[in-house]
Amino acid sequence: MTNTTNKQTGAAQTLEILQQLGVKDIFGYPGGAIMPMYDAIYASSINHYLCRHEQGCAFAAVGYARASREVGVCMATSGPGATNLITGLADAMADSVPIIAITGQVPTRTMGTDGFQEVDIISLSLACTKHSFQIKNVAELPGVIHKAFEIARSGRPGPVLIDIPKDIQIAEVGSSSAVANDSEALPDKSQILHLEQAYNEAIALIKQSKKPLLYIGGGVGMADAVTELRELMQLTQVPSVSTLKGLGTVALDATHYLGMLGMHGSKAGNLAIQNCDLMIVLGARFDDRATGKLDAFAPHAKVIHMDIDPAEINKRRLADVSLQGNLNATIPELINRISNRSDWISQAHLQTWQETCHGYEDKSEHYQENEYKGILAPHLLKKLSDRLQEEGKNPETVRRSYITTDVGQHQMWAAQHMRYHLPNRFISSSGLGTMGFGVPAAIGAQICDPEATIISISGDGSFMMNVQELATIKRYQLPVKILLIDNSKLGLVRQWQQLFFGQRYSETDLSDNPDFVTLAKAFDIAGETIVEKTQVTDALERMLNSKGAYLLHVKIDANENVWPLVPPDTANDKMMDENNSFIAETGEENV
Repeated sequence: MTNTTNKQTGAAQTLEILQQLGVKDIFGYPGGAIMPMYDAIYASSINHYLCRHEQGCAFAAVGYARASREVGVCMATSGPGATNLITGLADAMADSVPIIAITGQVPTRTMGTDGFQEVDIISLSLACTKHSFQIKNVAELPGVIHKAFEIARSGRPGPVLIDIPKDIQIAEVGSSSAVANDSEALPDKSQILHLEQAYNEAIALIKQSKKPLLYIGGGVGMADAVTELRELMQLTQVPSVSTLKGLGTVALDATHYLGMLGMHGSKAGNLAIQNCDLMIVLGARFDDRATGKLDAFAPHAKVIHMDIDPAEINKRRLADVSLQGNLNATIPELINRISNRSDWISQAHLQTWQETCHGYEDKSEHYQENEYKGILAPHLLKKLSDRLQEEGKNPETVRRSYITTDVGQHQMWAAQHMRYHLPNRFISSSGLGTMGFGVPAAIGAQICDPEATIISISGDGSFMMNVQELATIKRYQLPVKILLIDNSKLGLVRQWQQLFFGQRYSETDLSDNPDFVTLAKAFDIAGETIVEKTQVTDALERMLNSKGAYLLHVKIDANENVWPLVPPDTANDKMMDENNSFIAETGEENV
């Protein structure tokens, strides 16, 4: 129903407030209960991007938020439209991504009657949002929207849902509007004294330690504390490891970076953390994929845990000292009190581990140019990474590129074999591990940064989960590049079935995949298929130099696995290699 009066509706006011809050782009899909909002969008200057599934809308908003470091916004109708957003909200919650989801709802008079497309989205969303609002009166809109953005951005970021019944959207608004309250309460003197004592205790632990290690998580990037972290690393020369979501935080030329830790982490990183006597944990949460068997994780280490979220401190590992607060403030405070810590670097075994970190996978027999004619995904991705970095080591001259991934073997290979010079340039579903994430997230990143090179690295299983978003790429002529690594399997599941389930390959065969290049052409997306390693270099150039969207379909051996691997319920230093052997700390292998 079109508004024929001169008075503003709730829908129009919502869009006006969003614009005042800096929102330029929204990802959405219309439907009955959200139609008044779409009627208002028709006259709004905010750009709306029609994705082809509400899950795609949510993932595009996540990709947009992670690339821009601003709040992403998505929108859907009631019932199935709203429930289709849930996975994206859960993904944003797991990875601490600030997004606002606006859902339509049946009119207030119909709520509770099981009306058409009525779902209690508030109850459904409580587990996967920082907060959920349901508007009961049009006068609440300004205050709620401002509050929603404040919640999404503040502290540990995350998703917020605003559910707006249809009658509220068409209701006329009054002249008054709420004003956002951006003031923050100042800590009292007792809090300041407590924090000062914690810093003193942290410095004492650092001075006592002989094998300190920085354990870097995604919170550093979210806190905009990358510069501060790199200053701390340069000052102390303390070795460091990173979580999956922390990749890109450490400078490309960092001398004592040992790679990713955890289930598919580097040999060097896992051995170092198991042997350290002090972990300085920055914006990480001791995720089970990082720690392996928790009671055997870093068994000799004391812990200094620095995080903005007090709920993460002492949740999975007791901290000897906790420094709770924004890392862009707490890291500089630590720097002011710290002295150089280079003791451990001089030890020969650390140097050996570091060399192993950068060379272990490349020493695989398959990397010998004269032995294997097929394409190895690690080799492919290393070549892509080198190509993206070859324009210069300075971030100002490097090709501005963002990598998104889906979830599976290709994700782990991209984490192991590619280098990222900023954390927002690697956009992957880390905490929830959501297949179908890569392409819609790439769409969001491309809309956020139209001039950048956006590459979605996907596997054939994940790609098919949101393949409909190729239509979004076509509609908006987005130059997204898709690197599709195809082993005709659900690769990571197949690998586990091989290693831990007696080679009983249950429902992991995808040999009936479509012709992906023909599929891409149906959406006016150019593409090609390659099968041999001699084709890799030229094919990457054609993909990167394509002015429009491009799909590079890469067929690999179905039996290739991700190595190293820490088996389930195992300590991180008990890694398996490609020979199904356990890698001992000495570098020797034992069956």
